[in-house]
Amino acid sequence: MGATRTTSTAGPQADGDRRRVSDGAGVVVLGSCAIWSVISASVHGGRPEGVLLAVLAVAAGYAAGRICGALLPVAALCGAALAGLGLAIGTPYLVPGPEPGVPLGHAGAAAGLLVLCTGAACCAAWGTAVPALRLALRVLAAGVAVAAALLGSPAGAVLCVAVLLCSLAAGAMRSRGTGIAGLALAATLVTGTIWAVAEHALPDGLALSLQARLTAQRVELWQDALHLSGEDLLLGVGPGRFGELSPAAAAAPFPDGKPHSAPLQQLAEQGVVGLVLLGAAFAWVLHALWRTARPTPVALTAGAALTALAAVAAVGNALSFTPVSVGAGLLAGLATAQPLAEPSYDPR
Repeated sequence: MGATRTTSTAGPQADGDRRRVSDGAGVVVLGSCAIWSVISASVHGGRPEGVLLAVLAVAAGYAAGRICGALLPVAALCGAALAGLGLAIGTPYLVPGPEPGVPLGHAGAAAGLLVLCTGAACCAAWGTAVPALRLALRVLAAGVAVAAALLGSPAGAVLCVAVLLCSLAAGAMRSRGTGIAGLALAATLVTGTIWAVAEHALPDGLALSLQARLTAQRVELWQDALHLSGEDLLLGVGPGRFGELSPAAAAAPFPDGKPHSAPLQQLAEQGVVGLVLLGAAFAWVLHALWRTARPTPVALTAGAALTALAAVAAVGNALSFTPVSVGAGLLAGLATAQPLAEPSYDPR
């Protein structure tokens, strides 16, 4: 089933207005994330460099995606998928193991990177009108899921398959807004579940089952993050200070100073404002995909991949690795770019 391509009834001017609103919102949100990390660090003596690097990586990836997506909408997505897969396979220390390593490290980073590769391949499949190439790109997406399993990341393999299935289902979606709302709800449910596990707010049977899969050490890190957030609910304890203040992090066999949950790390280190800004960044990406002039299947596929990455980041430290942050921005930029040689599409 191919993606429906129609000329926007609102005209090029309306499409341009939508892009300007989304881009303006992105500048405000990312700028606020950077500024707030500096404010929080100045109060508690934290280290905002990691947050600033992550913001810069997302912004750079998004800008590169918008440029490359405008010039080579399908080829750029193919190249991104292949490059990410090659990086995941060829980079040392990417497979699961106790050693954090560089430049990617833990399995969470590998899972996040491979999920983005799957999304890029599926977006490229929807972007081409050549049936053989579309089939080849979907085979590539399935191959990425296999690669995730072979690299020892079963959760990554499951999420890659989920992105592929969501992409196939996106072709039958009549309302883009419904799909985007569903993705936002999924991300909210994952975040809520993480908080419930840390707060012991789940029934005993379900809590024990989840803890067995997540490991007791990870749950202890989440509990420390919630405890630290109570010291300064507004500002947090300062960016980069979780490792020095968390007993669970200090007692870990291979400490990395992370709570292994992006939402809880933001809450502990930058307070409620930092958590809200993290949610605003994700909401901005979904809004940009909702308003993009690209075909609906492309927008929803990219949204599914970025939501899967959000799930990985909610239970790990994938966003601490620059290639993952760059990849997230790159996929968002590619999926929202307006190809120069194609007419505007009805966003539905």
